[in-house]
Amino acid sequence: MISQHFIVFIVDDEPAVRDSLALLLKQEGICVQTFENAETFLNAYQPGHKGCIILDVRMPGIGGLQLQEKLLNCKNIMPIIFLTGHGDIPMSVRAIKAGAIDFLTKPITRVKLLASVQSAFLESEKLIEANKHNQDALSRLASLTKREHEVMMIAIQGYHNKEIASRLGISFRTVEIHRSNIMHKTGAINLLDLARIAYESGLNTST
Repeated sequence: MISQHFIVFIVDDEPAVRDSLALLLKQEGICVQTFENAETFLNAYQPGHKGCIILDVRMPGIGGLQLQEKLLNCKNIMPIIFLTGHGDIPMSVRAIKAGAIDFLTKPITRVKLLASVQSAFLESEKLIEANKHNQDALSRLASLTKREHEVMMIAIQGYHNKEIASRLGISFRTVEIHRSNIMHKTGAINLLDLARIAYESGLNTST
């Protein structure tokens, strides 16, 4: 079990469920934090944690699906495992489509819970690494001027310098200078690498 530096956040309004899940996970050497409702979790939430969230669906106040939506808006990168005694197929489909890694029903076996948490930890590592690449790409592109950004977006679609010059109404030589500056500022080794950096930054590179 991968557990070092990972945290499982349990959000459930039933004290018995919180306590039993926390005990089970702590016996595996996993760090756990528990919350009785979505509001207290949101007050304590900080982006950047390594781990996952075990989330009940039906709770007083903000429900689990609502909390999932709020976390998406906060650009949360921690995988969510739903654990509920009141689930149905439409509910599970909605949760999975919104990015939940699993949708489990109570009561849950030790083996099944640990397997789901293990999968969530592995996914958490992938998401953190992807987020690092994203932030690195954003920082590289932040130094580009508006015109350099325009040249880059056209260049990574496969257009040659002459075509870029025509589309932007600038000289061929100016395009060459802009492309040289772009490659230098981003550290891209070629056009394919530049396209990768743009993609990892979250830019829509297909238009």
